[in-house]
Amino acid sequence: MSDGKGDVWVEAGFAELARSGVEGVRVEVLAKNLGVTKGGFYRRFADRAALLETMLERWREGRTAAIAQQTSLDGQEPRERLKAVIQLYSERLNPAAMAIELAIRQWARSDEGAAAAAASVDAARLAHVTELYRATGLEAEEAEAQAFLFYCFIFGQSLLFVERGPRKRSQLVAKSAEKLLD
Repeated sequence: MSDGKGDVWVEAGFAELARSGVEGVRVEVLAKNLGVTKGGFYRRFADRAALLETMLERWREGRTAAIAQQTSLDGQEPRERLKAVIQLYSERLNPAAMAIELAIRQWARSDEGAAAAAASVDAARLAHVTELYRATGLEAEEAEAQAFLFYCFIFGQSLLFVERGPRKRSQLVAKSAEKLLD
């Protein structure tokens, strides 16, 4: 879906989504933020709904590709790969990406398209991490439960204890991660 056209509008849309939610993603606001007229928008998109649809598709494709790449074994043992994914999400907090994730999940509460995109990403995340747990020797049902806990931890830890010092938080995350890798 990424044909290059409209990328500046899509990026501006994501920035505004992170800042003020889907309600803030309006053509006038984006044009003002970009310092351009609305005409360029309408040469690329039929309307706001087309932009929002493109944003959801890009987010879904991007997240799905990222998790596939992040969980690829590439010669590593499954536990090492799981540990690397935990480190990726806990040591390098990405506030912009987290704001987009949260805004899409809020949007999904009232929009079927956003809900479908979030469900698709969640399914991909769980499937890939379930496969890593299966590769450690767990049975399917147990692997799926571990994958679910894994993602509850990945997202939950990014929202909790932000007021603690980095050292204390890092120790807590490391101790918790050990439990997911036992």
